[in-house]
Amino acid sequence: MSTQVAYANVPHQAARDIAGIPFSRLVRVELRKMYDTRAGMWLLIAIGVITFAAVALFLFFANARDLTFTNFVNVTLTPQGFLLPVLGILVVTSEWSQRTGLVSFTLEPDRKRILWAKAVAVIALGLIAVVSLLAFAAVGNVLGGSLQGGEGSWTFGLEGLRNVVVIQLISILGGLAFGMILLNSAAAIVLSFVLPTAFGLLFGLVASLRDAAPWIDLGTAQRPLFDGTMQGDDWAHLLVTTVWWVVLPLAVGAYRVLKSEVK
Repeated sequence: MSTQVAYANVPHQAARDIAGIPFSRLVRVELRKMYDTRAGMWLLIAIGVITFAAVALFLFFANARDLTFTNFVNVTLTPQGFLLPVLGILVVTSEWSQRTGLVSFTLEPDRKRILWAKAVAVIALGLIAVVSLLAFAAVGNVLGGSLQGGEGSWTFGLEGLRNVVVIQLISILGGLAFGMILLNSAAAIVLSFVLPTAFGLLFGLVASLRDAAPWIDLGTAQRPLFDGTMQGDDWAHLLVTTVWWVVLPLAVGAYRVLKSEVK
């Protein structure tokens, strides 16, 4: 004997529309990781304190005629240029050294989206650093004119702003690239300082290599940016060296992150 079951009156459960994690939320999470960890917070504090100290030293010890907005900008670029790449490194290496990768890649299995979110967060941080740099320089220039009788020139222009933005973004993206390749904080930080320094010394000491330096050494290619003397060939040098030091390492690092096993 068979039993017939009527399905006509059985209510069907409506299909749920399960949306993925919005990309903007991933970016906010990556930005939060930069300051919501002990290492990131202290690094940001160090950047602010050292930048303030650099402005104060220049304010009280530089010649009055040198107290201009452009010179204050150049002074603030130095500490940020050293420390921002470290923050870019920690954005990536924290996933492995602090074991947050299991959480990140479980909540968002598509690693490409996480890498893009990290890149956008790093670029946003670089732009925030530019704003803070200009603010420090502006305060220093005002105090230089009122306290030290400085020249107080505000000549800077869009060209100067463009140069600062390019320098900051190359710097922090370079740190991101080193972090993605090595996936180890200590090794990436050491290599990011040692390797450019070694290349700079090599091209500075070996006269026969100096003609090739603008095409290989990023520091040499960036020098006209700091001096505000960028010409046609200088942009070509900067493009090529940025490919060597930033674009290719980012590509290699992205491949490694996508293929590495998170433990």
